[in-house]
Amino acid sequence: MSGENVLVVEDNVMNLKLVRILLEQQEYVVTEALNAEEAIEILKYRDFDLILMDIQLPKMDGLTLTKMLKEDPKTSGIPIVALTAHAMRGDEQKAHAAGCVGYIPKPIDTVEFPNLVKKFLGQ
Repeated sequence: MSGENVLVVEDNVMNLKLVRILLEQQEYVVTEALNAEEAIEILKYRDFDLILMDIQLPKMDGLTLTKMLKEDPKTSGIPIVALTAHAMRGDEQKAHAAGCVGYIPKPIDTVEFPNLVKKFLGQ
């Protein structure tokens, strides 16, 4: 499938660029947010098919934002996938507990990444 709307919440500009390129190659429509506050503002006006959420964000972290989005009826149905460079023991469980449907460690495997996104969109 293509044309699905994906919100990428990522504060690292290089990671954001890589994810955007990989998604756009698969014809997804990509919207970017550099922090939780930006994501909250964007979500007031736009609907998304998937959110890719960096866990380590400035101010409000990605897991806190995920919990907020899952408690809001407007955004609770959007699948959220955690992205993190700090893959430590227990992080995947924390991501699932916050409401994420999946977990993708960084650095991103550029070959596998599109398949994972497709899988999470199909859930």
